[in-house]
Amino acid sequence: MMLKSNSPNLKSWVDVPKGSDFPIQNIPFGIFKTKYLSPVAGVAIGNHVIDLVYLHENGFFDKLSLPQGIFNQKYLNDFLALGRKKGREVRERISELLRHDNDELKSNKAACEIALIPMSEVQMLMPVRVPNYTDFYSSEEHATNVGSMFRDPKNALLPNWKHLPVGYHGRASSIVVSGTPIHRPKGQVKPPDAEFPVFCPSQKLDFELEVAFITCAETKLGSHITTKDAEENIFGLVLFNDWSARDIQTWEYVPLGPFLSKNFGSTISPWIVTLDALEPFRVKGPEQFPHVLPYLSFDGEKNYDITLEVLIQPEKSEPTIVSRSNFKYMYWNIAQQLAHHTVNGCNIQVGDMYGSGTISGPSPGSYGSMLELAWNGQRPLHLADGSERKFLLDNDTVIIRGHAEKDGIRIGFGECKGKLLGAL
Repeated sequence: MMLKSNSPNLKSWVDVPKGSDFPIQNIPFGIFKTKYLSPVAGVAIGNHVIDLVYLHENGFFDKLSLPQGIFNQKYLNDFLALGRKKGREVRERISELLRHDNDELKSNKAACEIALIPMSEVQMLMPVRVPNYTDFYSSEEHATNVGSMFRDPKNALLPNWKHLPVGYHGRASSIVVSGTPIHRPKGQVKPPDAEFPVFCPSQKLDFELEVAFITCAETKLGSHITTKDAEENIFGLVLFNDWSARDIQTWEYVPLGPFLSKNFGSTISPWIVTLDALEPFRVKGPEQFPHVLPYLSFDGEKNYDITLEVLIQPEKSEPTIVSRSNFKYMYWNIAQQLAHHTVNGCNIQVGDMYGSGTISGPSPGSYGSMLELAWNGQRPLHLADGSERKFLLDNDTVIIRGHAEKDGIRIGFGECKGKLLGAL
């Protein structure tokens, strides 16, 4: 699909610093507030945020037939509910307004002063109200590493893993936006040499490098979405850190899976990067064998070449990159995940969030969790300040970054950042 807004030749009259995540080819959507503005919708361009309420109320979107007040809300859910096609029309119109050869907005000094706000003056908020959250387990390398660590290296993957996208329903209420601190959780832990479990703060607190997609449709109970139609029901992607308490998880996860080890908090990046903006970065995913059942088959390239990195920053030190990975490694793609999720008749809602599961690549430096990077504490990581990490310590900050780059165009997500505080 060729979109005018994706042309690598486009330039904006708004200054976009070299290496910025937010060139004119991106135009991600989010919710922000300032000292003078209550929460409203905006898009990012360079080091600025554009107030979409102002543009809408002052006639810049008149030809798009948008509902009154659609951007003057604390969440993007109602805008997303207009559908991916309408979202595409809005993004294309914003792209027109930002083009270096378009004077509509550029020449209106009063409009520029009001609608174009420096990022340093805004606070980013949760972009959507999340009705439901599902977390998948779709990286073969990650599943193999965990299976090798805790089960049999020769049979690391469980029998179902290559036949369906394994997933579980997580906790939507504890998903928070980047910059929100997370407290170390407490729970039951059973030490290896103990007869009974103890109640204590987790000693094996971990991050999980993930990407999440957000749906923009409501479906009826009993209906399902095919792999062919899946992407029209997905608005875009965010970076995702599914914080995990590994010692609590080890004790609780049999037979029904993680519970307290996951539901205490997950962090997302604040800007939703549209699938349209990521269209030029499609790639083939790993070969799937054995062949999948018909409802999981698909045509075309469904993976995305998105470079990812994770940094750990101690409280009074510089951050250290501990992982470099890529979203293209995912065995199960987002179309298959949504098709499987709904094949039994499960209905979806606008704003639902679907985590990819930990993204690990083929080499140790591309693993997407401390559990793998330090191999359950057996191979501590060395940070730039000389300290070691088997798992995260109180006051560590975890930073996830991601971007796609091609033909000189960089489409980024901004940061997914969270500081770990001590247990309450």
